[in-house]
Amino acid sequence: MSTEVPVGRRERVRAATVDEIKAVALRLLVEEGQEAATLRAIAREMGMTAPGLYRYFPSHEDLHKALVADTYDRITAVLAQARDGAEAAQATEPMLAAKPLVVVQLVCVAKAFRDWAAAHPQEFRLVFGSPVPALAQDAEDPALAAGNRFGALFTEIFLRLWAEYPFPVDPDDALPEALAVQLRDYRAVLVELFGEGAAALPLGAIDVYLRAWVQLYGLVAMDVFNHLHFCLSDAGPFFETSLAAIGRSLGIVYVPEK
Repeated sequence: MSTEVPVGRRERVRAATVDEIKAVALRLLVEEGQEAATLRAIAREMGMTAPGLYRYFPSHEDLHKALVADTYDRITAVLAQARDGAEAAQATEPMLAAKPLVVVQLVCVAKAFRDWAAAHPQEFRLVFGSPVPALAQDAEDPALAAGNRFGALFTEIFLRLWAEYPFPVDPDDALPEALAVQLRDYRAVLVELFGEGAAALPLGAIDVYLRAWVQLYGLVAMDVFNHLHFCLSDAGPFFETSLAAIGRSLGIVYVPEK
């Protein structure tokens, strides 16, 4: 016998209105830029008053964080699909055919991240362009939770890569202590999230992983924000060679697409 409590009409109407507010806000953001997605503009589009929106979102910041959470979840779903399609990619792309599955997953996810960002520049700016106010201070924030889910997808692949194909890294005592302390704290977080297997992860491996993520994010961000135009009219080939360089840092041999 089901114990689910039926959702009342008022709750359904409220949920539908919240979804409509977010949809209108996202459309304004995509079509006109983040500055256009004001509560007043959203209310005008919906035939409401701006004060009326406060019954659903106490502030513009709360709406902003809701959009960030939704966007994180959408991109995470795209990356998960790319990860899960890695076996098919092995069958169709000769350069990936002989690679271990975890390596192919990492390559597919990295490429999917760039492709999504290029196709959704405004959403990329929303999530990755600037910090969300007060996000780091609120552990219960849905945007923070969604961001953690996004990061966990990359991290889980890296942890499996290290477990199956470890590569040479600097010993822990070779790192500056100010950095080592922070990496130890992060390793403790990984243990909490992924289990005791992460406890044996060398700090040097975490350092390399962090550098790889910074390089990938930085490359995608500079492309999306058009900061490579001074040299490159098409950043695709540069992304491929950069992906190969990131791969080498992780012990991966990746041949760039021609």
